[in-house]
Amino acid sequence: SFRHQQTIAINPAELYDPTPNGYSHVVIAPANARWIFVAGQGGEDASGLLTEGFSAQLQRCLNNLRIALAAAGASLQHVLRLTVLVVDHDQQRLDVIGEALRKAWGDYCTPACTLIPVPRLALDGMLVEIDATACISATEAKAV
Repeated sequence: SFRHQQTIAINPAELYDPTPNGYSHVVIAPANARWIFVAGQGGEDASGLLTEGFSAQLQRCLNNLRIALAAAGASLQHVLRLTVLVVDHDQQRLDVIGEALRKAWGDYCTPACTLIPVPRLALDGMLVEIDATACISATEAKAV
């Protein structure tokens, strides 16, 4: 198991190791916490223009997620759960996602994650979307 900021990640030995894919099987939130729910973030910039290509959209999703979390006084280290929606999902895209999540979370506790292949997302040309649930311990939470 892994602990950070009162968050605990558990990867039971009886389940496969999710570490290469950049997530944890189980994440326990700190007690007396502030919960933050971030809507699906896509690969568009502030003007609504999508970046080109899957990898670029994925990076923009993660950057947009960072911006949204910061608005609530949080960061990626506070994310407990992700949902990743992917158009035209395949092994190559899974590898790109796993690498991006491992890099983004670094030494922090990786969140629980569900990847859902979908036929289409909200915008024409949108290839990936990520929503998140985050939690800040009572000792870290500041007024927003």
